[in-house]
Amino acid sequence: MILVADSGSTKTDWRLINDKTEVLACSTMGFNPYFVDTSVVLKELSASILEGKKEEVEQVFFYGAGCSSEEKQTFLAAIFAQFFTNANITVAHDLLAAARAACKNESGLVAILGTGANTCLYNGTDITHNIPALGYILGDEGGGVHLGKLFIKKLLHGHLSDKVSTDFKHTFPKFNLNTILDKVYKEALPNRFLASFAQFILKHENEAEINLIIHQSFHEFFKQYIVMYPNYQQYPLHIVGSIGFYFHKHIVLIAKDYGVIIGKVIQQPISELVDFHLKY
Repeated sequence: MILVADSGSTKTDWRLINDKTEVLACSTMGFNPYFVDTSVVLKELSASILEGKKEEVEQVFFYGAGCSSEEKQTFLAAIFAQFFTNANITVAHDLLAAARAACKNESGLVAILGTGANTCLYNGTDITHNIPALGYILGDEGGGVHLGKLFIKKLLHGHLSDKVSTDFKHTFPKFNLNTILDKVYKEALPNRFLASFAQFILKHENEAEINLIIHQSFHEFFKQYIVMYPNYQQYPLHIVGSIGFYFHKHIVLIAKDYGVIIGKVIQQPISELVDFHLKY
């Protein structure tokens, strides 16, 4: 049987499939190679329902955040080989997962818009171009963290309407200038903190100043990434990730300014990945 996994830094979705159908679905913690070691991975797998199925697994396709380099791919593959002893192991970047989920065996532009942002040009088999995303400090335009940064800056500078500001205080009573700055500059995972305001932003998407924030972020996304790809207007742009899913109507609107047609919009790629591996 084939085991397919889509892993972020916090969660991994696993699907066990045979020649025709999905047999088992489960989740574990995320296995980003920058943040886990051998003992953590093996302990987590042993505690999951995969423990009872590991001998039946003949092939593992693991797509993960942080798995873009050969070094990190080899690191995780060696760990998985200790657990899935009868299986061939393939570890690849989550961007390839997004491309295979959205494009299958056709060419297209693909974007992951979640906490961060990443993009690529896919030829139906491989990723041929990838413009570096640069992370939440230097980049991630169009991702939740970028939306959050723009929103918080407007909030702390007093540039939001009374309606939005009042609702923010009601929704987040513990947050003020000092607590927000502590979260951003002193505490762990400031990117997730900033991205956590995406739901609040979406709630107020029809307010003029919030609409401007949303459009600013996605205009930057197109300018910094999409228009930099060769012949970008010749391909559909497929969107994968929660931010892309929930803000898709804004993306579709802004894409028209750049002559880009939006293709598939997928919140979570695992089901489409299973379909890819069943067919191809």
